[in-house]
Amino acid sequence: MSYQKYGIRPDLVERVKFKMKNPVVKDRMKQMLATVTKYDLQDRAKVRKLVKSASAILSEKLTETQEEQIITFVLSQKIDPNNTFHLLKLWSTFR
Repeated sequence: MSYQKYGIRPDLVERVKFKMKNPVVKDRMKQMLATVTKYDLQDRAKVRKLVKSASAILSEKLTETQEEQIITFVLSQKIDPNNTFHLLKLWSTFR
C-alpha cells in the first residue's frame, strides 16, 4: 500500500477506518473537510492544522513523526477534492 511507503502504519489506518464508521465522527470529519480546496491540501501549514483537527476528532494521539508522515503523504498525493478520479484513487488506497 502506498501510504506505507511514507511510514504510516497499517494499524493506525485500520483504527481510523473503524472510527470513521461511527456516524457522529464521520459527520464531524465531513464538516471539517467541507470547504477544503486543492490549494489547502498543498499548503503544509493548512494540512498540519487539518491533521491535528482530525486526530482530535478521532481521539488519536499522533507523535510528531506520525504527523509529519501523514502531512508528507497528503502533500505528495496532490489531491483535488473536486476531482472524482482523485477521490476514487485515494479511496482505493485505503480499501
